[in-house]
Amino acid sequence: MEKFITNLKDLNKKETELKTQKMLKEIGDLQYQMMANQENSILLVLQGLDASGKDGLVSNLLSCCNPVGLSVVGFKKPTKEEYAHDFLWRIHKHTPAKGMLQVFVRSHYEDILVPSVEGYIAPEIIAQRYELINNFEKMVEHNETKILKFYMSVSANAQIKRLEERIANPLKHWKHNDGDFETFRKRDKYIDVYEQILIRCNDVPWHIIPCDKNWQKLFVAAQILLKTLREFNMKWPGLESELF
Repeated sequence: MEKFITNLKDLNKKETELKTQKMLKEIGDLQYQMMANQENSILLVLQGLDASGKDGLVSNLLSCCNPVGLSVVGFKKPTKEEYAHDFLWRIHKHTPAKGMLQVFVRSHYEDILVPSVEGYIAPEIIAQRYELINNFEKMVEHNETKILKFYMSVSANAQIKRLEERIANPLKHWKHNDGDFETFRKRDKYIDVYEQILIRCNDVPWHIIPCDKNWQKLFVAAQILLKTLREFNMKWPGLESELF
């Protein structure tokens, strides 16, 4: 897996925030160019424990992007219809068309993570899903889609403070779920499964995003997304008449 790109202890908060804003502006410009070209696409997969900051990252990282070329979907417990199909059925139909930046807030990895901890799917079936996911991601990338997988790493102290804030702060009541505290008590089990996921589903590499401090989280994520967009080496498309 790919660790975050810099020594965070050396960062100055104010300077880093200025650098981040410049990167976000360039991300927006390049995303718009990607939309115009319709040759490449990006699938951004966000995985992490409750209160790791997935929603906040989406809002801030893509703040300068054009919404016409942007799509965000969150995956929760499968519906009855989804559960009747193979576990990747509900995922595949949301993979990005060329030119699009698609974000998964939680993803196909929930279908390994949750049943592994809660024990409602046989271990031998879950074991097969690791390789099925590896093959699925290779197929998606075969269509000129770059997959960026972010594991949102949050400490136990930061996580419990954020969960408690959802109760104390009226503006965050909508985020509260009583089940989140039960899940927090199983934190070590979830971390153990995530470690297996990061090792066994790393054909498309994971990026570890430090999430205890939002400004650091945004800086690291912006570096990775910007690097990816630059590597497309895009040019603006010409007039259609020039193509014939």
